[in-house]
Amino acid sequence: MNGDRFDVEWSKLSEEVISGMSEWRLQHPRASLHEIETELDERLAKLRARMLEDAAMASAAADWRGAVEGEEAKCPKCGRVLQALGEHSRRLQTDAGREVVLKRQYGRCPSCGETFFPSG
Repeated sequence: MNGDRFDVEWSKLSEEVISGMSEWRLQHPRASLHEIETELDERLAKLRARMLEDAAMASAAADWRGAVEGEEAKCPKCGRVLQALGEHSRRLQTDAGREVVLKRQYGRCPSCGETFFPSG
């Protein structure tokens, strides 16, 4: 995803949070400060998770098969260049308890046999 697409998608999602929160507030005129905060945090957590997932997927670590020499994904244990095993998905939890799905190249170290999902 390029920067312009980030701006468009994230702006749209931000507007949904804002308009959805405004609508919720109209429907809950007697909500306590705690209830308002809880609702807002829920909506922002969804936006945050999407932004985190998109930003992580834009990383060069998402697809390292065509990396130039010296920038290849390497085994964190022995430093050898990993052999690509194809794309795999990982489901992770954000600090706010939201799930994000990262699709990345998975690799195996030809030396020690460990498999890795390079971060970044």
